[in-house]
Order: sequence, then C-alpha cells, then structure tokens
Amino acid sequence: MQATEPGVDTPPIDTAHVNTPKVATPSVKRRVLAMVYEAFLLTAAEMLAVLAYLLLTGNRQEPVYQHGLKAFLFLVTAAYFIHFWTDSGHTLAMKTWRMKLIQPGHARLPFRTAAIRYLLAWGWFAPALLVCAVFGLHAKGEIAIALAIGVVAWALTAFLDKDRQFLHDRLAGTRLVLLPKAQRA
Repeated sequence: MQATEPGVDTPPIDTAHVNTPKVATPSVKRRVLAMVYEAFLLTAAEMLAVLAYLLLTGNRQEPVYQHGLKAFLFLVTAAYFIHFWTDSGHTLAMKTWRMKLIQPGHARLPFRTAAIRYLLAWGWFAPALLVCAVFGLHAKGEIAIALAIGVVAWALTAFLDKDRQFLHDRLAGTRLVLLPKAQRA
C-alpha cells in the first residue's frame, strides 16, 4: 500500500470497467445470416397482415388503398421488431443465432430507442429505393441490383466502427451482442 502525504489529493481511479466482462459482438456474417432468416419470418407475418388488410378493405384496388397497404405493412413491421426488441431484446431469428439487442445502462431496450433504431435500420433499403424512384428504375433486375448495392454498402459500415456495430446501432445508441452457448445438462 502506498502512503500519501497529508493534504495531497490523489486522483480517483476509474473502476467502472474493471470487473465488467467484455461482451462479444456477433460477426457481420452471423448478423447477415440472421437477417436472411428474419426475412422469411417477417414475410410470413406480413402475409397475414396483407390478408387482414384485404379483408378489411374488401380488396379494393384504388391507389389510396395500395398506398394504405404499404403504410400498414410499414407499421406491422415496426410493431414486429419494436415488440421483440423491447420485450426480450431479440426476435426469433436473433434468438436462434444467439444475438441480443441491448442499450448499455438499461435492463430492457426503451420503446423510444427501439422505434428510433427501426427507423434508422431503413438505411439498409431506403437509399436504394430512393435511387430507384429518382431514376425511374422499375424492372425487377434493376431494383434488385440497387438493393444489393445498398445492402452491401450498409453492411460495410460495420467495418468502419471500432466495435463492429452497424451504423443504425451506433446512431441509436444500441448494440448487438453475442450470447453464450446454452449449457447442456
């Protein structure tokens, strides 16, 4: 033990991180594979939502109903993700791939943070869809290429981050962590 002179203040020691275990970040490959699985699950949920919408609107085809369907699916998707993120911190696909969404300092992800993350996560697709609209790209192949370029560009943002978090997680103040393998009895 080191003695100090009376009247001399020693600077405080930062012990906040001393006993905190380092949490692992899932690899970009793992996160992208989980997103592919998530797309299948989300497609099933949205098919049910489309059925409900068509039944409620009598399958009307006017432009206002077509736009209404898109807005409805946007809200259904938001409800899907926000519910799971605020409830358990992971969707079924994230649970399967052993990932959890957290916000440091919170036991559960706050609703507002989950909503912000959902909107920011549209960065995967929104720029490509905007390019398609501006340049009048309507062919399926053109849209697919634009979306592929957008997805790859967004995925590369993880390599610019020191913790390998995607841009929407960095901006929302959240992070994906890798959960340990379950212990077998």
